[in-house]
Amino acid sequence: MNYYIFDRTLDGLLTAVFDCFALRQHPVTLLTRGSQLPLFAGEPHTVTTNGEKASRVWKGLEQRLSAGGLRIITLSWLSEEETLYQPLFSYICKVFRQPEGAASIERNASDEDVLHVRNTCRRVLHEAQRMKQFIRFQKAKDGTYLGVVSPDHNVLPLIIDHFEDRFGDQPWLIYDAHRHYGYYHTPDEPIVRITFEDETTLPFDLDSGKLNADTLSSDDELFQQLWRTYFKAICIRERTNPKKQLSDMPRRYWKYMTEKN
Repeated sequence: MNYYIFDRTLDGLLTAVFDCFALRQHPVTLLTRGSQLPLFAGEPHTVTTNGEKASRVWKGLEQRLSAGGLRIITLSWLSEEETLYQPLFSYICKVFRQPEGAASIERNASDEDVLHVRNTCRRVLHEAQRMKQFIRFQKAKDGTYLGVVSPDHNVLPLIIDHFEDRFGDQPWLIYDAHRHYGYYHTPDEPIVRITFEDETTLPFDLDSGKLNADTLSSDDELFQQLWRTYFKAICIRERTNPKKQLSDMPRRYWKYMTEKN
C-alpha cells in the first residue's frame, strides 16, 4: 500500500491523482498532514500541490465526465468533510482507469466511492436549501441588512445568487461566522467577498448574530418582536409536534433565528 500526504486542498487532491499515475503507484491511501501512519508503513509520498498538474487532471475529467458529474465533484468538496478525501480520490482515479468507450462510472451508484461522493453532494445541496429558508436579516441604521449563519458545509457560494435575485435593490451582508467570511451586496455594485481582520470590533455578535443596540435600526427591534408574536400566534398548541419541528428546523439553526430568540 502506498501512502500520500496532501494539504487538504482540492488542487492538492488533484495533484495527488496526477502523481499516482505518474509514479505508477496503485493502490494509494490518501492522508493529511499530521495523520498517524499505519504500523509498518513505508515512507509516505508528500504531495506538493501544483496548479499545472491539478489543471491537467481537471481537464482530463472534463473530457470524461458530464457537466453534472463535474458539478457533483465541486459541490461535494464544499462539504469540507475529511471522510470525503479518500472516496473522492479513488473515484477520480477510477474515472481515468476506465476503458475508452465504457459507460461512465459517474452513473454507477453501486460503486461505494461514487455513492459516497454523490451522497456528500446531496447533503451539501440540502444544507444550501435550508440556508435559503432559515437566514434571518436584521436592518442596521445605515439601511444594510445583516444575516449571520454558521452552516455545517461551506454553502454561501451556492446561495448568493438566490439572495441577489430576491433582494437586488437592497444592500445586505451575509456572513459565515464559522468560516469567517461573507458576501456584501449593494444595488449598484458587484457582490464582494469580504473578511474582517479584527472580528472583535464587528457591530454584531458572532455567537448570536445580533446587531449591537447602537447599530440596529430603530424600527427593526419592533419588527422582530412582531415576528415572534406572529410565530407564537399561528402555533396550534394541540398540534405541536417537537420531533417534526426538529426534523424540519434542526436545533443548530435556532441561535440565529429571530422567532427562536
